[in-house]
Amino acid sequence: MREASRTLLERAAAFAAGPALRLFAGDVEVPVVAPTEVGVVLMCVGGAPAAAGPCRRVRGRA
Repeated sequence: MREASRTLLERAAAFAAGPALRLFAGDVEVPVVAPTEVGVVLMCVGGAPAAAGPCRRVRGRA
């Protein structure tokens, strides 16, 4: 698998894990951080680069 494809797959998986945490782990008690907050961070961390990758590819900078 090419590096770009693998990276896109990893970012998409992180983006997909974010809403799952937000929906299904809301009532879980964790002493450090809330799983819903981690879900939002995962959506941002996975979604932004996953969306930027194809845009950069179209513009020819990848």
